[in-house]
Amino acid sequence: MGQQQLLLIVLAVIIVGIAIIVGINMFSASAAAANQDAVVNDCLDLAGRAYQWAIKPEATGGGNNSFKGIDFTKLGLSVAENSNPRKNVNKLSVVFLAPEEYVNENGSYTLDGSAGTYCTITGTGVTADKNGTVCEVTTKVNIAGNLKTAVARSKKLK
Repeated sequence: MGQQQLLLIVLAVIIVGIAIIVGINMFSASAAAANQDAVVNDCLDLAGRAYQWAIKPEATGGGNNSFKGIDFTKLGLSVAENSNPRKNVNKLSVVFLAPEEYVNENGSYTLDGSAGTYCTITGTGVTADKNGTVCEVTTKVNIAGNLKTAVARSKKLK
């Protein structure tokens, strides 16, 4: 082979290597953004369920215009039956660690309605971005049905 042909082969290998690296970086950034969107969606779904429960009368299994006593089982989510829930998490299950906490394929979620007039749902994602941080989404819903959601990327993946 001539020197020019060898140079072209080396140049092609370098270009393909750079393209692969750029593709991997784009994929990981996209995966982190998709996980954040999924956690936001889960928090909004849980907030809607929490609001529906809170405005129901106590006689029909609701909160009687209060979020006090709310937990995930009261939102219509069933408790997984296993002794070690963290090891049994899979893509199709919702696993409860306590009535106020559960894990799904998108992240882990906590629920706090102790204030009575509002409920706070906090979701922590599972996919880290290039800085090693995962999203933390906090959604608050009040008894009037108003929602407020904040997204941060400050938690380091353990």
